[in-house]
Amino acid sequence: MFDILIISDEAGEIYSLFKTGGFSPDTRPSKPSGSVPCDAPGSRNYDMAFLDLDLEDWRNRLLDLRQRTAVIAFAKPDIRLAVEAMKLGASDFLEKPLTAEVIDEVIDRHKKRILTHKYGFDEITGASGPMQEVFGLIKKAAASESNVLITGESGTGKELIARAIHRWSPREEKPFVTINCSAIPDNLLESELFGFEKGSFTGANYTKKGLLESADGGTIFFDEVGDVSPLFQIKILRVLQEGEIMRIGGMRPLKVDVRIIAATNKDLKTACRQSEFREDLYYRLNVINIHLPPLRDRLDDIPLLVDHLVIKHRAKRRDILIKGVTADAMAILKGHSFPGNVRELENIIERAISFANTPEILPSDLPAYLMQSVPVLRTATPKMRDAVLTREREVILSALTESGGNISRAAAALGIYRQQLQRKIKALKIAT
Repeated sequence: MFDILIISDEAGEIYSLFKTGGFSPDTRPSKPSGSVPCDAPGSRNYDMAFLDLDLEDWRNRLLDLRQRTAVIAFAKPDIRLAVEAMKLGASDFLEKPLTAEVIDEVIDRHKKRILTHKYGFDEITGASGPMQEVFGLIKKAAASESNVLITGESGTGKELIARAIHRWSPREEKPFVTINCSAIPDNLLESELFGFEKGSFTGANYTKKGLLESADGGTIFFDEVGDVSPLFQIKILRVLQEGEIMRIGGMRPLKVDVRIIAATNKDLKTACRQSEFREDLYYRLNVINIHLPPLRDRLDDIPLLVDHLVIKHRAKRRDILIKGVTADAMAILKGHSFPGNVRELENIIERAISFANTPEILPSDLPAYLMQSVPVLRTATPKMRDAVLTREREVILSALTESGGNISRAAAALGIYRQQLQRKIKALKIAT
C-alpha cells in the first residue's frame, strides 16, 4: 500500500478523488495528513507527496520534501510558477482542478520509481558482474549465523556491506555495534570490550556494560581487524570460542549472543604467514568471505553510483536542484582510476554539487586533477587490449599449472584473492 501525503487547504476534496481513482486495495493511498507540516516531529516517510503551491510556505515544504520523496506540485495554470517548482525539485506539475484520471496517470508514472527506491541494498549500488556476486553473497550471509570477513581496499564500502547483512538478517531489530579496532589502545581494551563492575578499580564508580555485552542479540562489526594488537586478537578469539565475556571485577562469566562481521584492507593470509595475525582467529572470522572489488575494476557502475551520490548530497544546495552530470563530465569520471575508490568518487560529487551553477554538473565543476588523469579505457586500442588479455591468460595458466590446478594456491601465488581469480578464469574462458 502506498502512503501519499497531501498538503493543501483542500486536502479533503482532493482525497475524495483518490477514492474514485480506480486503485486496487493494496495501492490505494492512505488517508492524507492535511496541512500538517512536513517537518513535524514524528512525521512518517511517504512514497509520494502532493503539494499545493497556493500555500504561502510551499517553497520551504518543497525543499524539505524533495529529498525524501517524489513531490507532485499542483496549482492554477501559471507557467512561471511551474518552472520555479520544477527548478526547486518538484517531480511533476499538475494544473488545477485535479481529476481522478490525472492523479491515476501521475501515480502510474512514478510507481516504478517508488518500488525501485523501496527495495534493494540502499547505499550499495552496482549492476556489474562483480557487484551482483557481492549482492548474492550478502543475501546468503544474512540468512546465516556464521561469521563474515569482508575484504577490499579502503573506500570500497565494507561497512555498508556489514550493515546490509545485519539489516537483512533476523537480527535486524537488535543492535549493530561498530568497533574501530585500531582506535582502542590496549590499556583500555578490556574495559571497552567487556565493561567493568562498580568498585573494580580506582575511578570505577558505576557498573559499565562493554561493547560486546551492549550488542547482545545483534551484530558486532570489527572494522580494520587486520590492525589489531596481539592482545586484542587473544581477547576476541576467546569470545568466539566460548561465547562469553567477563567484566573487569566480575565474579562469573556472562553469555553473549553476537554475530561477528569483520573487515580489513589487508591480506590476512600473508599476515598469518608472517606471524602478525593468529591463524586460528583468521579461520574463525573467515567462514564467509565477501571481497569488494575496487572501483577501477567496475567502471561500468560509475553512472549508477553518480546518480545515487547526486541524490544523496544535493540537499546541501537549497538554491538549485542538481539532477545529474553532463556526458562530458561522465566521460572524465569514467577515465579516472579512482585510487580512493567509492569514497573518492563521493568526495568528488559532493564537491561538484557545491560548485555547480546549473542543474547538471559540468567538467569545470570537477576537481582539476581529474583533467590530468590518463583515460586508460579510451586510449587503449583493441590490439593493446588483446595483448594484455593474452598475457594475463598466459600468467594465469602458468600459475594453475604450477599449483596442480588448485585455484586457492594459484591465487596466492598471483597475489590476488580466490574470488578474483575465479572471475578472471571465467572471463578468459580458461578450462579448469
